[in-house]
Amino acid sequence: MVDDKKSSGRAEKHVRPIETRYARSGDVRIAYQVVGHGSFDLVFVPGFISNLDLHWEDEGYSRLLKRLSAFSRLILFDKRGTGLSDRVDTHHLPNLETRMDDVRAVMDAVGSGRAALLGASEGSPMAMLFAATYPERTRALILYGGYAHFHKWVMPADRLNAFIETAETSWGTGATLSNFAPGRVDDSHFVQWWARFERLSASPTAAAALARMNAGIDVRGILPTISASTLLIHRRNDIRVDPEASRFLVRNIPNARLVEIPGRDHPVWTGDVDRVADLIEEFLTGEPVVAETERVLAALLVTRIYDTARLGDRMWDERSLRFQETWRHIVIRHGGCHLDIHGETMIARFDGPARAIRCAATLREAAQEIGIASAQGAHVGEIELRGPPTGLTARIASQLASHAERGDILASRLIADLSPGSGLHFVDAGRIALDELDEPLALVRAMSEQHLEPACPPKIRASEPAVLTARECEVVSLIADGKSNAAIAAELRLSEHTVKRHVANILFKLDLPSRAAAAAFSARHAGPDGP
Repeated sequence: MVDDKKSSGRAEKHVRPIETRYARSGDVRIAYQVVGHGSFDLVFVPGFISNLDLHWEDEGYSRLLKRLSAFSRLILFDKRGTGLSDRVDTHHLPNLETRMDDVRAVMDAVGSGRAALLGASEGSPMAMLFAATYPERTRALILYGGYAHFHKWVMPADRLNAFIETAETSWGTGATLSNFAPGRVDDSHFVQWWARFERLSASPTAAAALARMNAGIDVRGILPTISASTLLIHRRNDIRVDPEASRFLVRNIPNARLVEIPGRDHPVWTGDVDRVADLIEEFLTGEPVVAETERVLAALLVTRIYDTARLGDRMWDERSLRFQETWRHIVIRHGGCHLDIHGETMIARFDGPARAIRCAATLREAAQEIGIASAQGAHVGEIELRGPPTGLTARIASQLASHAERGDILASRLIADLSPGSGLHFVDAGRIALDELDEPLALVRAMSEQHLEPACPPKIRASEPAVLTARECEVVSLIADGKSNAAIAAELRLSEHTVKRHVANILFKLDLPSRAAAAAFSARHAGPDGP
């Protein structure tokens, strides 16, 4: 039975307008969303807590969901007692079997007779129980950061009690983040999101009760009865769930294989979400997902901010947070991509050095207006598209930012060499010896604002054709013509894998839910030469 109630709307303008509906499971209504129009269904069973609306507000979470919905009909839901679903009596929490039945209720509501299940963290035992109970309705099983026994592989009793005490006293402040993603505790924007995620996913009492309920999970006995083909994904240094948990699962679930990937942070939407999505897509479609380009030439801009007036912790925190928000907007306005925030250091990527330097000048002015100082370093080199910024280019840009004086924009000579005709002005800044390089690196200093002013491009919006590459514009035009991936591949002389990747990128860049929406977009923006 489906209730036609819709979600009350999004708190942020940038959140995708995904419709939220409700399925009845016994006396409880379970909130769910459906995204994408793939040829098969994929049910995402979330972990400890969730909130369907807030997922779309986090860059990593929304990236994962967009990737998954590019090749499947993705079915999302909040477990009873969490997020947008009905709250339950915390003194009489449902057992795992009852919660597992919520999966069936949601599948019935959306007309899904058979689906692949993706169980993340605490969602894994639910997914395993469903696969064992309803093999005829389970197309395949993916378990990320999963486990069969809570106390053995997640937390012993003493650590659980400490976690529950933190939840009961500090829930809603982001205090539990270090238990899940210690690598993000210095990212103030993510900490704020996590605090809202806590508050809007469960109450303090419910969170403590859910933790106690999860502590009773033990599904070791059902593992041999799982007949569905199973993929296990686990991060090698997972902070929350011991990787041995998945090693146990792969030994005890027939037809299972395990892929361990780098990383320490536990949530599936942190770290290299593209790697996770690639593994899932390849497993479910049977086709290897090959990135067209793993390394690209790019300009990295590292911005450091400083307290120049001994503001005190509270005022400094306020101004630092304000600058970080400003930094995000300015980077996007200059056509860049923000990659990482670590304390007072921010890293952004640009496809051209002139854009990076003009962005740096605007950031310098913004810092001055806020009442803090900045020092910035820029370098051009090859970088990995996947994961956080690492490697030689990132290290050099970071060291340049460390050596820059407050208010300076210090760049490698290569930045100036690649900016002829840009109108930018640089002066020689000597050389610097870096451990990573055999020869000292020649430096330049970007000069005062009057040399940097002109024109940064207008803010690029996800709905504007300018964000698409020439090849992506060709692909979206052919989608509008009603062509399949195979037909597009034949016309453009590409592999179907490459076309699928283009389609996924188009939907992600334009913030669209489906190929049909991409076709409508193409029709709206078509000019004499196409979109």
